[in-house]
Amino acid sequence: MLCMVFGQLPHRDSLRDLSIVIDAHHKKSYHLGFGKKVTRSNLAKANKNRDYRIYEEYAYILIVDIARKKCSSRDFEIDGKIYSFDSTTIDLCLSIFWWANFKKTKAGIKLHTLYDVKTQIPSYIHITGTCSCE
Repeated sequence: MLCMVFGQLPHRDSLRDLSIVIDAHHKKSYHLGFGKKVTRSNLAKANKNRDYRIYEEYAYILIVDIARKKCSSRDFEIDGKIYSFDSTTIDLCLSIFWWANFKKTKAGIKLHTLYDVKTQIPSYIHITGTCSCE
């Protein structure tokens, strides 16, 4: 889990990329608890044998818990949760995203987000095709 978190922070794209970065900083990574050597094959085996949902749920709990603790501003008091809703159109390149066409020369998707105002974390995200209404 430590290696995968380490890979998320600098946006590593692959296990090979991640193992190269960890190996480049092996003196530091040993003290972080990675062990003596982190190989790409060991990372691949660990990912294959462990269900990602365990880490996903754990990370979500940590993020929400930390965000709620950080939100100490009491500008107004309302019982219950406060959400905001946003629908944003994201333009895409039609030659690459041919499946997302909404005009003759444009492609795009609609990102619908339900945002928890208190924790400042999206609670729900839904992606749809765009309407061709102009």
